Amino acid sequence: MARRTKIIATIGPASESEAMIKDLAEAGMNVARIGLAHGTLDE
Repeated sequence: MARRTKIIATIGPASESEAMIKDLAEAGMNVARIGLAHGTLDE
């Protein structure tokens, strides 16, 4: 049976490393949302 509960994580400065994203996925994250409020247009 497919999992119905969705886990959405916002990726920002504290969670932008590849290792952190992998850990989030292994912990059950279904969707990643990229938070752009903490950077500048050049970043």
